[in-house]
Parts: sequence; C-alpha cells; structure tokens
Amino acid sequence: MHKQLKIVLILCVIATFLPLKGYSWGFWAHQRINRHAVFSLPPEMIGFFKTNIEYITEHAVDPDKRRYAIEGEAPRHYIDLDHFCAFPCDDFPKKWEDAVATYSEDTLQAFGIVPWHIQVMMKRLTRAFKEKNLQAILKNATELGHYIGDSHVPLHTTENYNGQLTDQKGIHGFWESRLPELFHENYDFFVGKAEYIKNPLDFAWANVLNAHKQMPLVLSLEKDLNGTFPPDQKYSYETRNESNIRTYSKEYSEAYSNSMKGMVEAQIKLSVKHLADTWLTCWMNAGSPDLSDIKFNKVNIKEEQIKEGKVKSRAHAKDGLDIFK
Repeated sequence: MHKQLKIVLILCVIATFLPLKGYSWGFWAHQRINRHAVFSLPPEMIGFFKTNIEYITEHAVDPDKRRYAIEGEAPRHYIDLDHFCAFPCDDFPKKWEDAVATYSEDTLQAFGIVPWHIQVMMKRLTRAFKEKNLQAILKNATELGHYIGDSHVPLHTTENYNGQLTDQKGIHGFWESRLPELFHENYDFFVGKAEYIKNPLDFAWANVLNAHKQMPLVLSLEKDLNGTFPPDQKYSYETRNESNIRTYSKEYSEAYSNSMKGMVEAQIKLSVKHLADTWLTCWMNAGSPDLSDIKFNKVNIKEEQIKEGKVKSRAHAKDGLDIFK
C-alpha cells in the first residue's frame, strides 16, 4: 500500500511540473473550463460550487495525471471514430451495449470510449448529489469536466491524433495547448445559463461528432500553412522549467489560429457551457437537493488503485518536454 501511494505521489509531482503541451487541452484550458462553468449555474447550485471552486479548478487535470498509473484510464479521453466509420457515422451504434455487440469491448477500449464514459460519470455525479456526499460530488463533478473538455477536441476523434500519419507530428499539442496558451486573453467565456439535457447519450455523441466534423480542417489548414510559411520562422525556442523547449513560433501560431477563425475558442466555450449543462442535469435528476447544508471541509478523496508496471496510453499524452517527440 505504501509503495502504491508513493507511485501516485511521484506521478502527480511529475505531471504538475510538465509543460502545458503534454496534456489534452493543456493544464490551463482544462482548469479554466471547470472554473468558468461554475458561473453558468443557477442560484441553487452556484453557492456550493463557488465555495469549492479552487478544488474544482485545481483538480481538473487529475485524469491526465493518472493516465499512466491506472489501467483503463487512457481510453476514457478519446474515440477514434475514423477507425469505425466516415462522418457523420450514422450507422455507428451509439448505445454501449450495441457497440459491444458489434465490435467487442476490447476493440472499443482500444480505440476510445469517451462518449460512454461521460455517461458513467454523469450517473456517478447524480448518485453523489442524491446522497449529498461532498467528496463524491466534488470528485465526479471535477473529473466530468475533464472528459467533457476532451470530447470537444477534434484530434481526440481520430487515429491521426498527433498528425503522425500526415507528417504533421506535434499538431495535437499545437492545437489544444499552444494556441490557448498564447491567445486566451482574447477569449470571451460568457456562455449563458446552464440548461437541462433531455438525452445525455445523444448530447455526448452530438459533441463528439461536432468535434470530429472539424478534424479534417484542423489538419488541412495547418498543412496548407506549412507549405507557405517561411521554414525558419515556423519554430522558436522558449524556456520552460529551466529547459529550452522547441515549439511553434508565435507568428506561425497566430497565422494558424487566424486561419481557423476562432475554432479553438469556440470549442473551449462549448466545453464550458456543456459542463455546466451536465452539472445541472445531474443535480436535477437527483431531485434538486439542497446544497446549502453541505459544508466544505478538507477533501481527501481516495485515488483509484494503482497497478504496478507501465500502462499503455496514447503517445500524444506523454510527449513530455517537447511536443515534437
């Protein structure tokens, strides 16, 4: 047990000090998605969530921190739709039982399960609200935000997740971390009030398919830009954690961002809105319990059990200090 706890602590420390480009949406974006979603909640919920906003913000990246420690964690972050179907994937079975019957659970786990895992997390959060369990509410609400955010990333819907099949290696971190890191100050995070979701499964699939629809443009616009941009101006070096890191230059990043006409900002804003929608839906499905008497205390949430040994995961999630590895 002590050995397992030590492994968890080491992994968390390492993940905390890795640069933004090593993670889906980056630390910054995941944390801001969770934080801004709080302000779309109704008065009956916002007091509780604002009281706990620092936890909800800080722990938004926990699922990424354990991707290499927990067996089965990695597939929860993506789904390679192009392995199974061509957009709009009308014939792909959306219900878990139907998909398992068609492809087998092992196959689905190999190519990602994010829309279905969002259903699992919503059920857990609904149960936590019913039980008025502070720790379970915070853990599940916070981590639900991570998977909601991942489901809005176009490169989380393709086998070519890091441009490795089209000679665009590094585009994953470029799109979801480098661009928000550089241009987030111009983003408008006002998304309006949370709304009830009538069919959570259809909702999750609509978000994944909307992201998948944009995936070809994410790749083609960068490919076109690469063909016209001066090669010596495409990359630059920046200091991160006392190391010089090769990354896309600000000029190249700006040109790519402009070519997409606000796509990254739009997907982050959708993540914020849809996270607030899922929180509201879980709370209402639980009977709209009074949250005012759930007192904040120091949260000490039990981690999932660590399995020793190296856990397989997507290469883009552990690109470490250099997004081009």
